[in-house]
Amino acid sequence: MPESGHILIVCTANICRSPMAAALLQHFLAGQDGPLQSLQVVSAGIAARGGDPVTENSVIAMMKVGLDLSKHISQPVTQKLLDGALVVFCMTEAHRAMIQLQFERVPKHLYLFRQFLPPPVDPEVEDPYGGPLSRYEVCRDNLVEAVPSIVEFLKTIVRAPA
Repeated sequence: MPESGHILIVCTANICRSPMAAALLQHFLAGQDGPLQSLQVVSAGIAARGGDPVTENSVIAMMKVGLDLSKHISQPVTQKLLDGALVVFCMTEAHRAMIQLQFERVPKHLYLFRQFLPPPVDPEVEDPYGGPLSRYEVCRDNLVEAVPSIVEFLKTIVRAPA
């Protein structure tokens, strides 16, 4: 098993992209065999105030795929969250750069959420905040597209206990 336990997903305010991504990845991991099944997925925002609910359109977009975000409360990225992370997935290169600049210790596995998709896919996930529901649905679908490639990557770094 890895030396650390959770997967951390980071966006700006932790009220749109990262909660959607975390719910999707957690749902997918629950259907996997072996140690992947027990991984916890958490989300946080590089500029999150903490205590905010997800946007209404995030809730609606995720309900359309059977996942409920209505109880999510935002939290900021902290050193403690980073220290406990096996891997961190960011929505944009700017998020990744901010983590590297703002925190003393950064996990060695720090990637963009869509980084493991084959080119010419854009590895960044556009922020739907303030847009219509259709923009949130496009965001959700871009996240869904990346989940299988993330699971394949996780299989390379998470081993079953000996």
